[in-house]
Amino acid sequence: MKVKVESEKIIKAVEKLDGIEIVLESADDAKEAINLILRKTVLFKKDDYGKLKDVKVTSIQEYETSAVNYKMIFLLEFVFEDDVYSDTKVAVIKEVQEFFGKI
Repeated sequence: MKVKVESEKIIKAVEKLDGIEIVLESADDAKEAINLILRKTVLFKKDDYGKLKDVKVTSIQEYETSAVNYKMIFLLEFVFEDDVYSDTKVAVIKEVQEFFGKI
């Protein structure tokens, strides 16, 4: 399962949680930031997050009106252990989306 998160939301979350302003230039930068966020939030302390094996991050650019007006978007792919129920996966992803929705 994949979700989209704007780079600005990731930047704001790291600034809020760690007090540093970061620059995201690549998917590797975003992956490092996502790992910081998940470890610092209450979300990661729940039992369901122990079943999350990895979060893969890829980047895309979404053009709003022209080739010069775009947003850097990161796709977060949640990789769970094999025996995880779909309901658990959905609950974890929903909590992550809600967290970024509040930023």
